[in-house]
Amino acid sequence: MAIKSTIFKAKLGIADMDRPYYGEHQLTLARHPSETDERLMVRLLAFALFADEHLEFGRGISADDEPALWLRDYSGDVRLWIEVGLPDERLLRKACGRADAVVVLAYGGRQIDAWWAKDGPAMARLDKLRVLALDSEQSTSLATLAERSMELQCTIQDSQIWLTDGPNTVAIEPRKLLG
Repeated sequence: MAIKSTIFKAKLGIADMDRPYYGEHQLTLARHPSETDERLMVRLLAFALFADEHLEFGRGISADDEPALWLRDYSGDVRLWIEVGLPDERLLRKACGRADAVVVLAYGGRQIDAWWAKDGPAMARLDKLRVLALDSEQSTSLATLAERSMELQCTIQDSQIWLTDGPNTVAIEPRKLLG
């Protein structure tokens, strides 16, 4: 019998002074059996960074033809394609062909530098691509906030992010690799 996804519920308040965007979202996240709390929370962070009433979680790990998150318009055209982790350059090239903009929120510690050294030059030719990187300490700290039922507040100002559940706060400042 196959192991089923674990369902997480999050009430996420967002105060993004950089865009400006202010909103409250009731989110349901399915964590694939092979997904870690760290990846789940990076997906949640990606939602907070690009929040929109039409932004949706894709099937992600279980589907190669869908991103971790995407924003589609009413006609079904993909406006924003968001990947988390260290995706293959060919996948990103394909995504750039399908979407108006593509963002990668990279995490994985020292593996980011090796991934960027290998695929960065090819990715730099993709004019629709933007790549942000989280250091290992930031992404693992995010994982400590993971709960089956979460109430989180995200504040974004001057490219700095604070995600809190009340007693615990994680400060994040993504490093811009491209875009």
